[in-house]
Amino acid sequence: MTIEEADRVLAESDLLVSQSDVVAAIAQIADEMTAELKGSNPVLVCCMNGGLVFAGQLLTKLVFPLQVDYVHATRYGHEINGVALDWKVRPQIDLHGRVVVLLDDILDEGVTLGAIAEYCRHQGAAKVMMAVLVEKLHLRKVIPGMRADFTGIEVGDRFLFGYGLDYKGYWRNAPGIFALKDHK
Repeated sequence: MTIEEADRVLAESDLLVSQSDVVAAIAQIADEMTAELKGSNPVLVCCMNGGLVFAGQLLTKLVFPLQVDYVHATRYGHEINGVALDWKVRPQIDLHGRVVVLLDDILDEGVTLGAIAEYCRHQGAAKVMMAVLVEKLHLRKVIPGMRADFTGIEVGDRFLFGYGLDYKGYWRNAPGIFALKDHK
């Protein structure tokens, strides 16, 4: 993709959620997580690369003891359609007996998050929870009825980018949540 093509993608997309609304959603998640997790000594695991922006902004709002780790497992690479799960980095902190909260940009079909959650359970996590900036509302979840424990924004079934979500490797840094026109 050229710089010109990337610029055109942003210019021709719909802004679904403004930056100020995203910031407010992250603050709301922080309040909910603090109420539920304070005193539980959780391990928060950032799912790279998509969860980086969300996790970075969320963590400074969680004023209680916790540990942070990351995992990198992807189905997309620089594509817009997912394929088989590719593990790049697994968590380094011992998860045995711990409350683990996976931090990611989006819960779409749930294949990647579901596989990471299952891995954490196999590592002995006492409880695995999910916090996502965006949750797509559709019926294609890998587990029917699958939902995140903490969700900032719910949207329809469109191809999204911005605030960690990318389009072919670009626009994770877009200031808001954008949707491609006429593309699911």
